[in-house]
Amino acid sequence: MRYLMLLLTLLATAARADDAKPFNPADYPSGVQKALRYANEECESQDGGAVTFAPDTVRKLDLTGDGRDDYIVDFHDTKCGERETTYCGTGGCVTNILVTLPDGSVRSVFDGYVRSYKILAPPMKRGAARVVRFDLHGSYCGGFGAQACSKEKAISATPFAFRQP
Repeated sequence: MRYLMLLLTLLATAARADDAKPFNPADYPSGVQKALRYANEECESQDGGAVTFAPDTVRKLDLTGDGRDDYIVDFHDTKCGERETTYCGTGGCVTNILVTLPDGSVRSVFDGYVRSYKILAPPMKRGAARVVRFDLHGSYCGGFGAQACSKEKAISATPFAFRQP
């Protein structure tokens, strides 16, 4: 009986994996599609071949607290042909944050290299912006590459960038 249950579980898992929808840039607003086109343009400029996006390249969630979907485009697992490092370097990987404005358009508020990021717990105040902790190249904190450097930013419709001291 245990083997039958195991077999049924494996079949159900395989069926769900087959139903998984492949990544399609057309599923996103034009502003997000523009950010994704960067990957194709960069790969083409390096004669790298076809771009392969990871299923989680785009995260959709409300970052600004206004009830509208915002987007994080993270090229961490994006491949250019067989190359896995086209979009990443010692400073991390290309990451874009795009927010949806009241008129429905999408604005890029961040475009830079990030080693990793973590969206912190939602604020207690309803409608408040989410805070994101960015792990960056050590030079953004006055150090060098391998040193830890993190900065936090509440996400709004105002563009921002991290500067080296």
